[in-house]
Amino acid sequence: MKNEKIIIAIPRGRIISELRKILDKSNYKPDPELYSDSSRKLKFRSSNRNVDYIKVRSFDVCTFVAFGAAQLGIAGEDVIQEFNYSEIYAPLDLNIGKCRISVAALKTLLKKEDPSSWSNIRVATKYPNITKEYFSQKGIQVEVIKLNGSIELAPSLSMCRRVVDLVSTGKTLKENNLIEIEKIMEVQSKLIVNRSSIKTKTKTIEKIISDFKNNIK
Repeated sequence: MKNEKIIIAIPRGRIISELRKILDKSNYKPDPELYSDSSRKLKFRSSNRNVDYIKVRSFDVCTFVAFGAAQLGIAGEDVIQEFNYSEIYAPLDLNIGKCRISVAALKTLLKKEDPSSWSNIRVATKYPNITKEYFSQKGIQVEVIKLNGSIELAPSLSMCRRVVDLVSTGKTLKENNLIEIEKIMEVQSKLIVNRSSIKTKTKTIEKIISDFKNNIK
């Protein structure tokens, strides 16, 4: 019986240039078209005939791996924690894509409020689960406004008191008159694996993990 190929899910976006430094030194170097912003292809061959790559939205990597469409993937800790799939484990930190998830607010609001008196709050974010858990630990109930982009606009348009979002340099917050006031978690990219796949393709997947590990700076 012919062995099925191993599929590795790669996120689109800013992380791919950092990830290239790992992938191109590995024994599973992808077709260079994987890195092209103009390409509409979603599936790519690698230098190993038994391994292919797929390129998907960063928020979808965990789902592709959890449901077995890909056996491995590259995902940020933010996405891993937000979805919290039991079918996934993350054996390897890649030391790339470093940023943080933080709470931010309008400068003008901070002067007029007393957070210690809150029992509930409206928050705009693309991380509803992380946000609810964080504020729950503070004894605050959250009404989440789920946004997938332009989150920094929400406070100035009176949609919410706080936003929870990824922060790297803080430049976007500053340009929208927001201040980072609390850090929820540090984030970096990880190699993730489907738990069922590691049981049936143990040697192959362990070899890939080891290869990636050897190419991390």
